[in-house]
Amino acid sequence: MSLNNRYDFALIFDVRDGNPNGDPDAGNMPRMDAETGHGLVTDVALKRKVRNFVALVKDQDQREPEAGQKRFEIYVREKAILNHQHQRAYAALKLDAVEAVADVPAEADLLTPAAEEADTKKKPVKKEKRKGSAEDVSKARDWMCQNFFDVRTFGAVMSTGTNAGQVRGPVQLTFARSVDPVVALEHSITRMAVATEGEAEKQQGDNRTMGRKHTVPYGVYVAHGFVSSFLAKQTGFGEDDLELLWQALAQMFEHDRSAARGEMSTRGLYVFKHNSELGDAPAHALFERIQIKKMADVPRSFNDYAITVNTTDMPAGVTLIAKI
Repeated sequence: MSLNNRYDFALIFDVRDGNPNGDPDAGNMPRMDAETGHGLVTDVALKRKVRNFVALVKDQDQREPEAGQKRFEIYVREKAILNHQHQRAYAALKLDAVEAVADVPAEADLLTPAAEEADTKKKPVKKEKRKGSAEDVSKARDWMCQNFFDVRTFGAVMSTGTNAGQVRGPVQLTFARSVDPVVALEHSITRMAVATEGEAEKQQGDNRTMGRKHTVPYGVYVAHGFVSSFLAKQTGFGEDDLELLWQALAQMFEHDRSAARGEMSTRGLYVFKHNSELGDAPAHALFERIQIKKMADVPRSFNDYAITVNTTDMPAGVTLIAKI
């Protein structure tokens, strides 16, 4: 069933003694706003957790290739080769896939093997622009939307290699930002072992390895999301996909545990449902109805915060649904 409503939602989660989203360009320190000190978690990190949850709960479907269309496959998987996924679409639809190929010189321009090798070192080989009929690309794009949950949810650029087009997803997420400034701590850690015999010899049998670990003592983060019914119709994102998305946002941290991330939990998922497809109120005005206030000087638990949601005088046509 296709969507006929617009949705805006606020996701509230917290972290205790963990690194919610390390920055590889800063030694894996927790991401922060340099001006305000507020913590950040990228939309990419949140989508990764949604993808992992969907792959986990729909894993049985992945094991049964004869069960028909596998609507809940994940396009961006760990160690995946994305162009191979595009080729699957063309193979399933029995279309002729055209890859990018090197330019072929005219016969008069052919060089001897030695001269060709020298010429190749001088200049990069030009690539021919990918070809393929618009109809084939459209069919491949539709196939990808039908079979991959994250393509029809978040969209994807699938024009590399075998061209399966581009998809603008109906579900979009913002960066998550902490309610208050956070403190990034750095800890020295010790492993009572070494990796190589050479390290052991240098330490004369002491066999210790020193390392660093970064954590946020505590922080409450808020991310905003949007669901467009117009784009949902284009990708085939339906009511069943929407319910799976709500389930993933509510439970994704429960199945994403690691020592680096500490304790992370979804603390609130507030969904504003519009009666119309265009929407009955601006998203920012709805999000401002959710207020999170610090109740302690140095908060170290969710009980140190108070959440209030103003439900009085709600705009006509908007319904608030608290999933958590």
